[in-house]
Amino acid sequence: MNEKILKLMERGSKILGSKYALLGGAMTWISESNLVSAMCNSGVFGVLASGAMDGDQLKYEIIATQQKTSRNFGVNVIVMNPKIQDLIDVCGERKVSHVFLAGGLPDKSTIDKIHGYGMQAIAFAPALAIARRLFKQGVDALVIEGHEAGGHVGPLTTMVLIQDILLNLKEYPIFVAGGILRGEIVATLLQLGAAGCQLGTVFACCKESIAHDAFKTAFLKASGRSAVLPVQLDKKFHVSPVRALENIGTDEFVEKQREILEKFGRGEVGTVDGKLSLERFWAGSLRRAVREGDVDRGSLMAGQIVELVRSEKSIDEIISTLLQEADSYLESLN
Repeated sequence: MNEKILKLMERGSKILGSKYALLGGAMTWISESNLVSAMCNSGVFGVLASGAMDGDQLKYEIIATQQKTSRNFGVNVIVMNPKIQDLIDVCGERKVSHVFLAGGLPDKSTIDKIHGYGMQAIAFAPALAIARRLFKQGVDALVIEGHEAGGHVGPLTTMVLIQDILLNLKEYPIFVAGGILRGEIVATLLQLGAAGCQLGTVFACCKESIAHDAFKTAFLKASGRSAVLPVQLDKKFHVSPVRALENIGTDEFVEKQREILEKFGRGEVGTVDGKLSLERFWAGSLRRAVREGDVDRGSLMAGQIVELVRSEKSIDEIISTLLQEADSYLESLN
């Protein structure tokens, strides 16, 4: 059972050092030691979300994860975080196997530093030219994440990225994310040359997730149309789109954005600091939803695939169903 899909996963599994070529998307406040270790122990490659952590906070979370699993896991760091070098040092000193570089394009020196610790560097690419450049700079693998994903997203859908990047760079290891849940889709992407797939939204409300019950209930009741992007008020001040379930907090973010824009216009805040301020707003808003259950004003980051998430399942149940669907699909091709 599952032999065909596991064979297709071999390339990605080898890169990750996990049983399955499946990544758990890094979700701030959700992808912590309990969920990440549970993923790893179930054969999925878990990724800690460092979010706005400092070095000491990340060290604590890494140690907590290592105490719960002996398997490989990664750490997601935000490229524009001013403390990124400290976070990479912590990952290296704690012998994390993979560092995921998100929220911007890393420079070669950052990639080289990760390699200097013996870790693998995995980045995100929103376009073919950027993907080529990142591989040239030495990243070990890429994740291409479509517009329909939850949290921070790029401008293009998964379907477009598959045709733009995956099919043109089959010689490189590329993991696909955004709008993925069914095994038939995972199997098809592997057949097209993907090294593996990343899933996030379904794990946000799985049984092992520490998210508040109210947070999970909001996901289980939501439709895909409810997972929206905020309005961008001024193209001159680009705001990284963050897909989340629409609520009062969505409107409050627009007001926060207006406040930062006014300060930017008066010269009271620069572009980087302004964007970091918005990131901190999201992090705090997300914490209220995940930890406190404030589903009215907290951020409910979710992908459009929330349309298909209708019950709280364990990680083992999620993966078992996915593998069965994939195998049945592959058997039907014979």
